Amino acid sequence: MAQAMYFEAGIEQREGMLAVGWVVLNRMAHPGFPSGVCQVIRQGGERRGCQFSYWCDGKSDTPYNGRVWRQASRAARDLLTGLTADPTGGALFFHAVSLRRVPWRVEREKTTQIGRHIYYR
Repeated sequence: MAQAMYFEAGIEQREGMLAVGWVVLNRMAHPGFPSGVCQVIRQGGERRGCQFSYWCDGKSDTPYNGRVWRQASRAARDLLTGLTADPTGGALFFHAVSLRRVPWRVEREKTTQIGRHIYYR
């Protein structure tokens, strides 16, 4: 979980990291997705276009910024021990605000924008 939060939202504040983590938890609770953290994060990694792009981009998945890694690790611990509320409104998907088009074909309901990501369910 910390790795996904680090690579997907490491440039964000804590709330942005938690939002990415909540997408993982929301997917785990949804019948259309796997029920484990790693399975959710790795889903789609066997082909191009996975949700958690760090997992399928071919780059190293070793954190390189110790301060950000510690922040992501603390946020992941708090998330997984139930110490945070969902800031995404139940989002199952997200993308960077820099994308000009949404990366999926199906219409999704926008729930919020947190930092540099827009969240949908």
